[in-house]
Amino acid sequence: MSSKLSTFICQNCGSETSQYFGRCLNCNSWNTIVEEIKSKRDKYQEIKNSKKSIPFNEISSKEISRFTSGFKEFNRVLGGGIVPGSVILLGGEPGIGKSTIVLQSAGKISLNEKVLYVTAEESLEQVKIRWERLNQNSIDLKIFAETNFALIIEEIKRENPSLAIIDSIQAIHNHEMESSPGSVSQVRACSSELQNVAKDKNIALLIIGHVTKDGALAGPKTLEHLVDVVLNFEGDNISSHRLLRSIKNRFGSTFEIGIFEMLEEGLREIKNPSSIFTSKENISGVTTTITNEGSRPFAVDIQALVNKTFYSNSRRTTTGISINRLHQILAVIEKHLGIKLSEFDCYVATGGGFEINDPSSDLGVAISILSSLKNIPPLASSSFIGELGLSGQVRKSKNLRTKIEEAARLGIKNIVVPKLEEDLNNLKNSINIKEVANIKEAFYFSISQ
Repeated sequence: MSSKLSTFICQNCGSETSQYFGRCLNCNSWNTIVEEIKSKRDKYQEIKNSKKSIPFNEISSKEISRFTSGFKEFNRVLGGGIVPGSVILLGGEPGIGKSTIVLQSAGKISLNEKVLYVTAEESLEQVKIRWERLNQNSIDLKIFAETNFALIIEEIKRENPSLAIIDSIQAIHNHEMESSPGSVSQVRACSSELQNVAKDKNIALLIIGHVTKDGALAGPKTLEHLVDVVLNFEGDNISSHRLLRSIKNRFGSTFEIGIFEMLEEGLREIKNPSSIFTSKENISGVTTTITNEGSRPFAVDIQALVNKTFYSNSRRTTTGISINRLHQILAVIEKHLGIKLSEFDCYVATGGGFEINDPSSDLGVAISILSSLKNIPPLASSSFIGELGLSGQVRKSKNLRTKIEEAARLGIKNIVVPKLEEDLNNLKNSINIKEVANIKEAFYFSISQ
């Protein structure tokens, strides 16, 4: 016995209500709630082949087997490669290069594994044009242009590939549902069924998803809990560099990043990212810090411009660093160095606009601000690592050893760090390590000497 009922779903956040509202009660967005029809099945159904719980000591553990994505940077973000039976969600803004990286990866994977590429947004001829531009080779790669969800499922089951790619989930339409393609209910239902097929057939599934105008994956929390890995492809229209960032990963560490460069013939891996975010110039207002993204350390320049304000309120602007973090650093400088910064505009930016979330960059930001204010270059060939506490102390940083090793590899001669709690004598032969306890010591060593 089955019947139908109406439900009202917000197309922005995915929340459901039993009646229509002009504004979503969850995300406060206007005119995003749409009525959708759902099938209601009998509450009580016969359950067959039910599973039973078992003790932990009876579960056999085995090492996860992976196959390569074709890119070392892609493998790094995934935790070492693609796990059979896993579901990967790749998001990004339109035109950022999602289809490009996926098509290049599919060509490389097909040299050793069977790959099915489902294109729901482009025709076969359009995909062929991109393929020829990328100048790729393949052995066992098949392309299937279709938007009908039922036909896509049948093709995946018939081909039984090692990897199936869906480009994109918003363009697929399940005709059993009355909602339009791309709606939250369509995306959720199609993704759930695709996940069941992937787990049942042990097929790795890569789903491309668009982002909303707020920068979140379409149907924000609708897909994230269904998939094993969530990746975000980032960049802008000006720079040729692209960042592949891990947001969720059940088979590896989160917040890993891979760095690529977009060229005419496709994406190219950047194996030494420190080279694109730093310069060798020793000028006032520019310092170098070593940050960690996942397990990878690399150097990033921090630029500051401090100028006398011509407004009633001084301006504070940041690129790549949290504005609240800048306010806190400025307050610490005023309090513990006695330098009045309220009369100055302060602009801070990272090299290449790279977004830094590591608090150990605080010391580099502070020294670049003081260097610009005094118009004195900081200590030449130096890097600055340390989190600034509100009492002015330079707090210890995570992964300090790997950061110092990265600085030494880049040929940096001096590095300013918090007081060490571990023996790093073996590193002192390759780089001059200066330990500081507070912002005063760092200032007098880095600028005033």
